[in-house]
Amino acid sequence: MDDQRVKSRAGLVKAATTRRSFALGIAVTAASGLGCLPAIPIKAAAAATAEIKVMTSVALTSALDELKPVFERATGNRLAITYALISDLRKRILEGGESADVIMLSRPVMDELAKANKVMPDTLATVASTAVSLVVRAGAARPDIGSVDAFKQTLLSAKSIVYADPAKGGASGVYFARVIERLGIAEQLKAKTILVPGAQSAEVVAKGEAELGVAQASEIVPVAGAQLLGPFPGEFASLTVFAAGIGAETKSTEGAKALIHFLTGPEAAPVLKAKGFQPG
Repeated sequence: MDDQRVKSRAGLVKAATTRRSFALGIAVTAASGLGCLPAIPIKAAAAATAEIKVMTSVALTSALDELKPVFERATGNRLAITYALISDLRKRILEGGESADVIMLSRPVMDELAKANKVMPDTLATVASTAVSLVVRAGAARPDIGSVDAFKQTLLSAKSIVYADPAKGGASGVYFARVIERLGIAEQLKAKTILVPGAQSAEVVAKGEAELGVAQASEIVPVAGAQLLGPFPGEFASLTVFAAGIGAETKSTEGAKALIHFLTGPEAAPVLKAKGFQPG
């Protein structure tokens, strides 16, 4: 029994030490001056126990779902995350008066929110970026998209193409609709187009319900049975940059700062990369 108590006490000490070390890492990262955020006192990072409300794009779901418990264990804070399309969240914040402690959307929208005093301008920090890309079913032949001409021919040759309904505001769908208009093939693709309300394109392709799909790379990589074909070529390449900022109405400023520094720091980078993002 004595040995068991000793081992149990050692385990608790180790866990507490790990948590303190992680919290210290967040504080040190903050002190280094990443982004424009002021340094976070070590005590604040280690002792905060707030619920931090986050509003962010569905494109970040897989990465944040994995990072959420890591941050919560390290700091004692709890994250309440709302995922939705960027266009929906923009409307809810600008027109509906909604807010959160941390808001993380595409950079142009975040700049717009800062100008409207919905987020604190001096807290904006780039978190990650992801490319609008094509997806095929895992194990399927990989068509050529290495040039604009090859990309166009691949789209014309596909039996079916799925992407986010532009009318619902999905960023990749809105962009792809513009691309096929510029390529002059929008009418030719209509009969074989499948529209989905949001980030479901990779899932539809993985199920074999569409031959080709369009989505953010971060919406493709985590889906079992889906294979990232690659970003659009040449002049049609498009990168969505996500930035985070602290909501102007927050009452959890220190916790919000700690979260942004965590997401822009070395602990989050490997997870972001594994989910189809480029950190920073």
